[in-house]
Amino acid sequence: MEDINPMELLRSNLSRVRIPEPTNRIYKQECCLSFDSPRSEGGLFVDMNTFLAFGKDHVAWNYEKTGNPVYLHIKQTKKLVSEDRPLKKPTLLAIGIDGGFDNNEPEYEETHNIVILPSHVTLPFPSVELPEKVRLAVDAILMAEGAERKEQVAAWTADKKQISAYAMELLQIGNVVVPPSGWKCCKCDKTENLWLNLTDGMILCGRRNWDGTGGNNHAVEHYKETGYPLAVKLGTITSDLEAADVFSYPEDDSVIDPLLAQHLAYFGIDFSSLQKTEMTTAERELDQNTNFDWNRIQESGQDVEPIFGPGYTGLVNLGNSCYMAATMQVVFSTQSFCRRYYMSQSLKMAFETAPADPTVDLNMQLTKLAHGLLSGKYSLPASKKDGTATPPVKDAKEGTATPPVKDAKQEGIPPRMFKAVIAASHPEFSTMRQQDALEFFLHFLDQVERSNAAKPELDPSRSFRFGVEERILCSSGKVAYNKRLDNILSLNIPLHEATNKQELEAFNKIKAEKMSEGKDVSNDEIVRPRVPLEACLANFVAPEEIPDFYSSALKTKTTALKTAGLTSFPDYLVLHMRKFVMEAGWVPKKLDVYIDVPDIIDISHMRSKGLQPGEELLPEAALESEAESSQPIADEAIVAQLASMGFNQLHCQKAAINTSNAGVEEAMNWLLSHMDDPDIDAPISHGAKGAEASIDQAAVDTLVSFGFQEEIARMALKASGGDIEKATDWIFNNPNASAASAMDTNTSSNSTPTQVDAGLPDGGGRYRLFGIVSHIGTSTQCGHYVAHILKDGRWVIFNDDKVAASINPPKDMGYLYFFERI
Repeated sequence: MEDINPMELLRSNLSRVRIPEPTNRIYKQECCLSFDSPRSEGGLFVDMNTFLAFGKDHVAWNYEKTGNPVYLHIKQTKKLVSEDRPLKKPTLLAIGIDGGFDNNEPEYEETHNIVILPSHVTLPFPSVELPEKVRLAVDAILMAEGAERKEQVAAWTADKKQISAYAMELLQIGNVVVPPSGWKCCKCDKTENLWLNLTDGMILCGRRNWDGTGGNNHAVEHYKETGYPLAVKLGTITSDLEAADVFSYPEDDSVIDPLLAQHLAYFGIDFSSLQKTEMTTAERELDQNTNFDWNRIQESGQDVEPIFGPGYTGLVNLGNSCYMAATMQVVFSTQSFCRRYYMSQSLKMAFETAPADPTVDLNMQLTKLAHGLLSGKYSLPASKKDGTATPPVKDAKEGTATPPVKDAKQEGIPPRMFKAVIAASHPEFSTMRQQDALEFFLHFLDQVERSNAAKPELDPSRSFRFGVEERILCSSGKVAYNKRLDNILSLNIPLHEATNKQELEAFNKIKAEKMSEGKDVSNDEIVRPRVPLEACLANFVAPEEIPDFYSSALKTKTTALKTAGLTSFPDYLVLHMRKFVMEAGWVPKKLDVYIDVPDIIDISHMRSKGLQPGEELLPEAALESEAESSQPIADEAIVAQLASMGFNQLHCQKAAINTSNAGVEEAMNWLLSHMDDPDIDAPISHGAKGAEASIDQAAVDTLVSFGFQEEIARMALKASGGDIEKATDWIFNNPNASAASAMDTNTSSNSTPTQVDAGLPDGGGRYRLFGIVSHIGTSTQCGHYVAHILKDGRWVIFNDDKVAASINPPKDMGYLYFFERI
């Protein structure tokens, strides 16, 4: 091997070198198996056949698996740059492109080499002596936009505004003269977020936001009534007309009006004299991202101590990805996920079982994320801008030799590949918009369950799963039991159980007095309700009346009483606090409330008891014969209110039906918790009898041909409305189903585990609080998420890439609470 000429060795392997085509995804910024990058000590190795990238510790694994020997080695070394380099103000909501965020990042010098494995024979690049195929391939790789960066920039870059199709021939009517200031909505008292309709000169307020802020929808309602298409936002008009915010209702987007000056002049508006007083939509988004600051979120102003080491690795914010970061930090603080993707599975094991492209394999990317978060490899103080290193800090579990610098921080790891995989089946999570942490958590558990379907005994998501049993007591004295599985316990907040009612009453009086005097209440004076968590749990199991319940025993509608309990207690119990309610006028509102959460809770009293001696079940046969008449019908008023908020009509009907038409608030809570249900878009079933009658024998025969018993096939088709694919999923999701347990699709006759809750973890009802995901903002779709986790006997705050010892964890402000069974 010593006598082999490196160039001859390269030529002998030219068949394994490919010149990338425009459609090829090229990875050159991050290792597929770890978070190593060109800036890491060993640089990055790009496979010149598959264009996948590997760190120095993993490139040999790829050679063993694929036999591909030729790699482009990329190494970046930091340049020494003056610390007072001026910051560039961003003009575009983008990262890493002209006009985007700069943030005074250090500059790096990049070097390239051709490396041939297994002996790591190295040839410099560029070099005219290299074969032309290699030179062309390397040039194409270096010139191409990296797959990681391409996805990031595409998601961040705002869409370029188009010229409106309605602008050139816009009709203008009336003789309205718009004053240069002092505007107010023509239909209400709003003086902000005002839009001038460019056809008739009407000044109206903008859309109502989810949280009730914003306008009152008068501008969009005016368009629906008149069809007048264009409006300009008052306060954004200056001599720079291109910066004005013009919206086209029929095109449902911000647009360019080339004749805006002419259209404004019609209403007597001299745009050159106007001063800008309102932000455009894009500017507001830029401002929010630019001004985000650690000191504005929880524990702001606290002198927190940064922590480094295994289990204390931050996650880089990829752009409104804090919902994911907070959730995953808590998830990987559980033994079940640590064991599955870290302690019991090495990176090499995951890579060996991964498909040809490991970037699209959830098992691989979860293992990569677990090792990135838990190994401590990337939890180190970041280097300072001048190139000197931050004083070393020992592993958090070993103690700190010297106090860390107060502003020391870590770079964190960017979970780009994990996000791309987990978002593949959920388009919303692939965007840069803020998302609901609860919705992400449920989607994540669903994807983990699916990826472990071949070996369910390895599925760590089962540690969160539990059974819920609802008991319905008919006025006839007979009962029915329904069971379901869940991963979270969603709790209403009974404000009437507040423990500080006297203080609240006094505060409300002061508030009313100040409002009558035109004064605002300061933040220091605000008193918020304090509700014990025990009251929320008691509310869950409290009896609830069901009006218009069809009794198969009485053969008529009556009032029934429903109670709920848990059939099993999970290893990890997640409590979701329903802080979003409907206030007067059907406006969604976030409850400004504190929940007093103890460190230890006991839910033993919440265990369901099943059918008791002496209880008689409602007749199932009668239920089937009366299925058509007992089929619930959605309250149209509830459906209309939900639909007006933008929800799907079918989803609204299901929400009303599944909450027994209890009200808009209950229906909305159900809807937000079931948006990801696999059957959310399935037609509404018309009862057991109809399902039974519609079962196609051919469908039964098809399932039997797959090896399933005929009785099981009929049960599955009945439960899935006759759909073969859904029936197959039902069978796999209910492996212990039997013909004898068919009653569980309607009623259950005892408390022993059935196919609904068989095999679930179970134990005592005492739990210890170990994780909190809190939310700052008026809506789950905006604001910021932060995690607080109990680690090694102390609370730690995880705020994206910032990890520090918590001084005052917000136990009373949580959105999601995570408990572990004692």
